[in-house]
Amino acid sequence: MTDEEMTGLAINTIRTLSIDAVQQAKSGHPGTPMALAPLIYTIWNRVMRFDPEDPIWPNRDRFVLSNGHASMLLWSALHLTRTKAVNADYERLGHASVSLDDIRHFRQLDSKAPGHPEYHWVSGVETTTGPLGKALRRA
Repeated sequence: MTDEEMTGLAINTIRTLSIDAVQQAKSGHPGTPMALAPLIYTIWNRVMRFDPEDPIWPNRDRFVLSNGHASMLLWSALHLTRTKAVNADYERLGHASVSLDDIRHFRQLDSKAPGHPEYHWVSGVETTTGPLGKALRRA
């Protein structure tokens, strides 16, 4: 498989995970993940300094999804990069922070893949976000 074919497959996988999760939940926003899949792929694979084995590495770049209701972008990225769970208080260490089963339970009660990212539920989530403009607040 060529690099171009691999990139296309990865982008389409992000899109497919998003479509399937939103359809399964009968709730959510598929448009943004569909449109931004190429951007997320490029950021996570060619721009960001991020170690999926150590998602709390102090010198990492942070991905903050201000548009929190498009959370399937983040869940897809964490799943596909095989980001590891690193906080024993809320995760099983050594396992994926977002599994395919978590994505299957997108937007369900007690899901690790809720409709908006929640800080301290999933390794790799840097901050709780929701509607646009609500991600960063003044102290």
